[in-house]
Amino acid sequence: MPSFDIVSQVDKQEVKNAIEQTNREVANRFDFKGSDARVEHNELQLTVFADDEFKLGQVLDVLRARLSKRNVDVRCLELGETEKISGDKVKRPLTVRVGVAQEKAKSIVKLLKESKIKVQAAIQGDAVRVSGGKKDDLQAAIQLVRQSVIDVPLQYVNFRD
Repeated sequence: MPSFDIVSQVDKQEVKNAIEQTNREVANRFDFKGSDARVEHNELQLTVFADDEFKLGQVLDVLRARLSKRNVDVRCLELGETEKISGDKVKRPLTVRVGVAQEKAKSIVKLLKESKIKVQAAIQGDAVRVSGGKKDDLQAAIQLVRQSVIDVPLQYVNFRD
């Protein structure tokens, strides 16, 4: 029985490279001279530091541009609340989301069941396994999920015949 998995993955090395490029660009830009603007990372937890709110937004824009140039979907970034450190300095934590969240997985399964496409969907950890009798049904399921779920970057992997 043909099947595939719906997952949400991020290439960690590409994220790290994008962060390094962002730090390099911020260090060389004229409008950031003498400022403490930077991006730090610990695995998939990022922290953006800047001198004020405006520069924080500028660093985030540079980070998003670098991520998109490296084919990392920026929808995987989950923004935290901006915190004041000392004086005018601010920081903002970011989380790189990996895996399909439980609520999103439930909504995907419900969507596939309501669509009357002849496939079965099951939640397996942070992925959704979809299986069906024909490849055409699986392709229809992929198209349906692509059109319906737009707030989370999804990949369709592990196709088995």
